[in-house]
Amino acid sequence: MLDLNSTAFTNPITFFLMGIPGLEDLHIWISIPFCSMYIVALMGNILILFIIKTETVLHEPMFYFLSMLAITDLILSTSTLPKMLGVFWFNYHEISFHACLTQMFFIHAFSGVESGLLVAMALDRYVAICNPLRHSSILTNSVVAQVGMVALLRGLVLMIPHPFLVRRWPYCQSTVVPHTYCEHMAVVKLACADISINSLYSLAVIILIVGTDVTCISLSYVQILRTVFNLPSNDTRLKTLSTCGSHVCVILTFYIPALFSFLTHRFSKHIPRHTHILLANMYLLVPPRLNPIIYGVRTRQIRECVLQLFMTKIS
Repeated sequence: MLDLNSTAFTNPITFFLMGIPGLEDLHIWISIPFCSMYIVALMGNILILFIIKTETVLHEPMFYFLSMLAITDLILSTSTLPKMLGVFWFNYHEISFHACLTQMFFIHAFSGVESGLLVAMALDRYVAICNPLRHSSILTNSVVAQVGMVALLRGLVLMIPHPFLVRRWPYCQSTVVPHTYCEHMAVVKLACADISINSLYSLAVIILIVGTDVTCISLSYVQILRTVFNLPSNDTRLKTLSTCGSHVCVILTFYIPALFSFLTHRFSKHIPRHTHILLANMYLLVPPRLNPIIYGVRTRQIRECVLQLFMTKIS
C-alpha cells in the first residue's frame, strides 16, 4: 500500500510542458491561429460584457446568462493560452507543480461551469417560449443569480478532488507532460502508482455533467418544439425558433469538439498523439472565440447595440 506520508515529498518542483509532440518544428506556425483565436476571444467577450452592462435594454435573463458565459470563456481561454504561447514562442516549457494543479483545476472546473450555463440558457428559452406571460415573474434577477451560482458551485465542487488526487501520487520518473497545458490525465499518467481512482472519478464526473446537462437541454427543446408546432402559422413558428438559433449554435460549438476530444482520448489508440492534443486545444479555444461572434451576429438586440456603439464613435 502506498505510504501517503512519504508521497508528500515526492511531488516534483516543476513539470515540463512539451507542447505538441511530433510538431515541435511547427510550434511558431501553430501559434499564429492560436494567438488570433485568443485575441478574438478576449475582444469579443469583453465587448459582449461591455454592451450588456451599458445597455439597459439588454438587462434580461438571456443576456445575464450570456454575460456569465462570456466571463467563463475569458477564464477558460486565459488559463491556457498565455502559457501555451510561452511554450510556442519562447520555449518556456517549465511550470511549477502548484501552478500546474491550479491551471488543471480552472480548466476542468470552468468547463463544467460553461456546460451548466448552457442548461440555464436552455431554461430561459423554454420559459420564454412555453410560458411567455410568466417569463419575467419566473426568471427574476434573484432566480437568475441563483441559477448562475448553482452552475458555478457545481463546477467548482465536482473538480476540487482533481488537484488533491493528483497531489497525493509520487512522481519518481518523468516530469515531462506531453501536452500544451496541464490536462488531468496527461499529468496523472506520469505518476508511478495506480491511478485508477483518478480515471474512474474523472469519467464519473464527465458522465454526470454531460449526461445531466445534455438530458436537460434535450428535454427543454422537446417542449419548445411541441409548443412551436402548435403555433398557428409558419411565420410565427420560424420567428419563434429563430430566437433559439444562437443558443443551438453555441451548444454545438461546445459539445462537438468536447465529444471528439473525449472519444479520441479514451477509445482510439491508433490516432497520433498530436491529433489528440490539437483536438483538446480546439475544445478550449473554439467556443470562447465563436460564442461572442454567434451572439453578436444572430442576436438582433446585441447587433443593433454594437452598430450603434461604433456609429457613435465614428460620428
